[in-house]
Amino acid sequence: MDETIRVLLADDEALLRAGVRAILATAPGIEVVAEAGDGRAAVDLALRHRPDVCLLDIRMPRLDGLAAAAELATGLPETAVVMLTTFSEDEHIAGALGAGAAGFLLKTGDPRELIAGVRAVAAGGACLAPSVARRVISHMAPGQLGRGAAARARVAELTPREREVLGLVGAGLSNAEIARRLFLVEGTVKAYVSAALARLGVKNRVQAAVLAYEAGLVPTS
Repeated sequence: MDETIRVLLADDEALLRAGVRAILATAPGIEVVAEAGDGRAAVDLALRHRPDVCLLDIRMPRLDGLAAAAELATGLPETAVVMLTTFSEDEHIAGALGAGAAGFLLKTGDPRELIAGVRAVAAGGACLAPSVARRVISHMAPGQLGRGAAARARVAELTPREREVLGLVGAGLSNAEIARRLFLVEGTVKAYVSAALARLGVKNRVQAAVLAYEAGLVPTS
């Protein structure tokens, strides 16, 4: 991407914020433009700075990350929200999906995943690293997004090209990256993605990515 990706970072632990900020500072083209120690401040700062990406902790004072994500989805729909999670917060994943989160990153994950995730959602993709994807799928409420055979039955209703595109969405690729991979025009890919999401009845690319994993559509390489 030619333009700098502007990031807002929100976590009530100053040490965690310092660590994430340091990691992002090593990545060309990414700039942390604001930091917040609680969810209310995060929303206020986001409305002021209009960042490309918001990294939100789930548990924060005044306003938690889920409520903040929901407010941002309404007030700043062009801003991608990524939830920062720990292994002890799996029960909040379904709520974060419902709030419109564009991705999930482990606080203790690989720094390269953090940078790649920020770039992916800024480009319109989903941020669902394999380690996080397995946790998202395994902790889904029964009946939500389907599992296994049910997921395969749902995606069977798609055209072969829509299934192929869905698998690449599951791999975290943006529309532009999918277009290059499949030698298509980006607008055509966007149409395939929109059609697939509508026919599957999912709200966003992260939910689509989870379903792609469940159905075994995500390419391994």
